Amino acid sequence: MNLQVDVQCACTEPVPEEEDIRRAIDAALSHHYQNTADSAEVSVRLVSEAEMSELNAVWRGQHKSTNVLSFPADLPAEVEHPLLGDIVVCAAVVTREARDQHKTDAAHWSHMLVHGSLHLLGYDHELDAEAEAMETMETLILEQLGYPCPYKGQPQLDTIRSLG
Repeated sequence: MNLQVDVQCACTEPVPEEEDIRRAIDAALSHHYQNTADSAEVSVRLVSEAEMSELNAVWRGQHKSTNVLSFPADLPAEVEHPLLGDIVVCAAVVTREARDQHKTDAAHWSHMLVHGSLHLLGYDHELDAEAEAMETMETLILEQLGYPCPYKGQPQLDTIRSLG
């Protein structure tokens, strides 16, 4: 797959290297794009809590910061462009969550980028069945990246593999 990832850093907190960001997104999209000739473009914006709070209020009606938001591209069918959309990640929230959940920064950052990428592909977690499918995909992708299952109480990975 030909993947273009554009990264904008609009925060002062530590963030992953661009190659690590690209690696997580590529791993997530590779499950969807099996053909090596396929192209995809994703923009990633790394933001402060203030910017994320504003985006979350405008787009989700929630007046607080969050870890990741995804904005799938809404291009007309006649426009042939590989743009999938935008992923916005709040560095401070991701770092704080990693610490609170006893995860490495790298593992949690990868999880949030995979999560955001799957949203761009149409995955959601509003219903229990959707959440289970999305969490299963996240777990498999993160395992491929060398990270443990990010969810407590999730079935054993052998069971998850049999579902995929």
